[in-house]
Amino acid sequence: MSLSFQNKVVIVTGGSSGIGQALVRRFLSEGARVATCGRHQDKLDALQKDLANDHLYTNIADVSEEEQCKAFIDSVIQRFGRIDVLVNNAGRSMRALFDDLEDLSVLRKLMDTNFWGCVYCTKYALPELKKSRGVIAGISSIAGYRGLPARSGYSASKFAMQGFLETLRTELLYTGVRVMWVCPGFTASNIRNTALDKQGHAQEETPLKENKLMTPEKVADLTFNAIIKRKRTLVMTSQGKLTVFMNKWLPSLTDRLVYNFFKKEPGSPLKK
Repeated sequence: MSLSFQNKVVIVTGGSSGIGQALVRRFLSEGARVATCGRHQDKLDALQKDLANDHLYTNIADVSEEEQCKAFIDSVIQRFGRIDVLVNNAGRSMRALFDDLEDLSVLRKLMDTNFWGCVYCTKYALPELKKSRGVIAGISSIAGYRGLPARSGYSASKFAMQGFLETLRTELLYTGVRVMWVCPGFTASNIRNTALDKQGHAQEETPLKENKLMTPEKVADLTFNAIIKRKRTLVMTSQGKLTVFMNKWLPSLTDRLVYNFFKKEPGSPLKK
């Protein structure tokens, strides 16, 4: 058990499933006091029952709602008295061509959760993080470096998150607060099963082979280590690193490669 997280207070948004839940478990195993939120009380109750850990605090909150974010952060401060790490993990995805969208609210929903949720939680946690000289982390994506077809809203929200965090990092340069983001590869996570389709409904299926994807536990381990080392950014896979590199130096070629990659997905909207 790492002594560095003994009695530290860590917030993980969206911790009832997937990467968020794996992060909750990892930080608890390191001796941290962990607070998490989610939109579904039954899932939070199941997490509490499964972990049965007095260091875990859960509270229902939809991060797309500013007042709910404020109430959640305030409740964590009231419960634990401080905040040392904020991991902005809660997120939504999509799978539909922009031209096919029947309602632009699909993009708005993604921005509200992935971008504004990060902004709201960071705003209300920041005073405590400045006191503790803590860490603000965002769970981003390669989609935050490179726009991905049929994921226009997801890519836009992750670009926005990274721009926000980079600006914040510079503003907080001499405060002792570290700001970072991490970019997992394709992960066996519930986020794709709940990805929105062109009507804004959960697609309830994934085109990817789950047994070949990165596990949430692996993402949590790499994220934890990056936070310990106070890294600036972390791109987790060789495919992701190559995509970032090629998009910077060979953008036209990358356009074609990315198009062809996503066209091969089962049921890809690019095939029509």
